[in-house]
Amino acid sequence: MAQPLTVPSMTAGADFVLRPWEMSDLPLVREAAEDDYIPLITTIPTPYSDEAAEAYVRRQWDRAATGSGYPFTIARTRDRRPVGSVGLWLADVAEGRATLGYWMTAPGRGRGVAGAALRTVTTWALHELRIPRVQVLIEPWNTASLRTAESAGYRREGLLRDWQEIGGRRRDMLMYSRLNGDRPSGDRAPTGS
Repeated sequence: MAQPLTVPSMTAGADFVLRPWEMSDLPLVREAAEDDYIPLITTIPTPYSDEAAEAYVRRQWDRAATGSGYPFTIARTRDRRPVGSVGLWLADVAEGRATLGYWMTAPGRGRGVAGAALRTVTTWALHELRIPRVQVLIEPWNTASLRTAESAGYRREGLLRDWQEIGGRRRDMLMYSRLNGDRPSGDRAPTGS
């Protein structure tokens, strides 16, 4: 069994913080459960119930406790309102790679929040945790997510045909990655909060 992980809090741009999941994040789980796409690509419960949402938050805690990854809530600094999630998953870390996943509810979309969160966790993973490669997988039609990955310095590597089941169907995924030696302009190490 892997060692338990401590999920840190980090700033993501001037207005957002990445922090561990809390039971007070149930409204975020409800918003995500009502989204057409988020429940297809995550373990967000649908239909929503408080019990299922609490179980979802406990699963995020278990991921850190079992060493399988770092799940973060993306929250506004000014009022601590959560607007999304980003996770660094370590299933392949022994092979020198980790996978990032992220999602935003409607109130957080289109403002560069996901890009700031992705840059923050990526920089932390590459430079603080010293993981040689961080990758993201995105459906080819999801242009907003593709732009987010590219804005965070990820490079497109190729199409993985029928890579993943989403919504009961095998789907193609685009592979994007950042390597420890990659350093796009403006990239800074995150600061703790």
